Amino acid sequence: MTTTTTAVPHEKKSELTVDDITVIDSKLLKRAVGAAALGNTMEWFDFGVYSYLAVIIGKVFFPDASATAQLIASFGTFAAAFLVRPLGGMVFGPLGDRFGRQKVLAFTMIMMSIGTFCIGLIPDYGSIGIMAPILLLIARLVQGFSTGGEYGGAATFIAEYSTDKRRGFMGSFLEFGTLGGYLLGASLVTIMMAVLPAQAMLDWGWRIPFFLAAPMGLFGLYIRLKLEETPAFKDHMDKQEALEHSKPRLGLFQMLNQHKKQLLKCIGLVLVFNVSNYMLTSYMPSYLTGVLGLSELTGLLLVMVVMFVMMPLTLVWGHWTDRIGRRPVIGVGALGLVLLAIPSFMLIGSGNMLAVFAGLIVLGVLHTCFSGTMPATLPALFVTDIRYSALAIGFNVSVSLFGGTTPLITAWLVDTTQNVMMPAYYMMGAGVIGLITVLTLRETARKPLSGSSPAVASHAEAHSLINTLRRQRGKKQPAAQNPA
Repeated sequence: MTTTTTAVPHEKKSELTVDDITVIDSKLLKRAVGAAALGNTMEWFDFGVYSYLAVIIGKVFFPDASATAQLIASFGTFAAAFLVRPLGGMVFGPLGDRFGRQKVLAFTMIMMSIGTFCIGLIPDYGSIGIMAPILLLIARLVQGFSTGGEYGGAATFIAEYSTDKRRGFMGSFLEFGTLGGYLLGASLVTIMMAVLPAQAMLDWGWRIPFFLAAPMGLFGLYIRLKLEETPAFKDHMDKQEALEHSKPRLGLFQMLNQHKKQLLKCIGLVLVFNVSNYMLTSYMPSYLTGVLGLSELTGLLLVMVVMFVMMPLTLVWGHWTDRIGRRPVIGVGALGLVLLAIPSFMLIGSGNMLAVFAGLIVLGVLHTCFSGTMPATLPALFVTDIRYSALAIGFNVSVSLFGGTTPLITAWLVDTTQNVMMPAYYMMGAGVIGLITVLTLRETARKPLSGSSPAVASHAEAHSLINTLRRQRGKKQPAAQNPA
């Protein structure tokens, strides 16, 4: 079990004691990480499935349009979900701060699985006409709304369950789940396309991946309902109940105003994180095929291999960020985008398969500097009582404005300027913003979350921490002087 304590109201302790330290149960921590990461896996499973089925979905729901218009309409419907993500964050974030992270995460899991499953149930355009694309849009909006509360809650959940020494490593499993979900969805569709005839995929095969959302969602819901609330949130609620006159809860706009500096830092970090993310996962396959002329299968397989390489690297960076700090790792990734984006796209544009793969690997490695670090860095920006709300809003506003629009903007820039290096310039701009943002951050590695007590893995570690603090305090105290 986890051990938390309640502070005595209106009494400031002069010295930290063992009773003030949270001891995290390792089994509960592993379950919490797995349950939180599973939601991200499911979200990106749908992302991979939809991205790889975009052409077929266009034919099913927009059959009267040209091939180009079908693809645009298919991706346009997919992109619509990004518009409602901030709304989902504004709804689920405050609920998570008021009623608990576990309850809200269970509900977002239900909504995500229902939205994905329903896509597979929608009749085609030939059966119900214009209602088919309308129902597709509604399902996507449900997915987007629920996703608005998913990432911020999952990152908060893992961060608040982790020990101070391993928060970076544990948080990196969230992005490990992201890459795993995308690969699972993309691989499933690729295998089905290779096995099933084209007409069978068009008639019914495309529905199968969406139907898998039901068992995945039920399994994830079962795991999340079995979890306890995070130690940090329980401790916060205990303190609130102990206070005779609890401070009034901040309204949404009050919270945004009082914490605007931290929110801006969050938006800046998420911008560089998601520009590199969506450039690789969403735009790069179409860039390789539509701009550089590689075969569709070659482009898809190259991106899948790169993401497979990125999965363990994300965990490696998560581990090292606990040792050397969050700021250096994020700084390396941002500086890398500024210095290496152009050389990477020159390699990709060469047409030589080895050079193309090398360029993609460089971009993938740079992205892992963010994917292995952000799940621990972003929750640490905010105090416990507004952490879910602020992170959900800041994250989703940035994703909607900058991350989700990356494929659209870069495609437009390439088409308008006829310059195939525009994606590199776009990534460089994101890197500059990332560098500026990281310079404003304070280091949070191996430190308690703001507003929370220290979190350790055992009672022995708690006693060791107390002894270390006492020794440090003793060194800082001036030597006593004998009276004359």
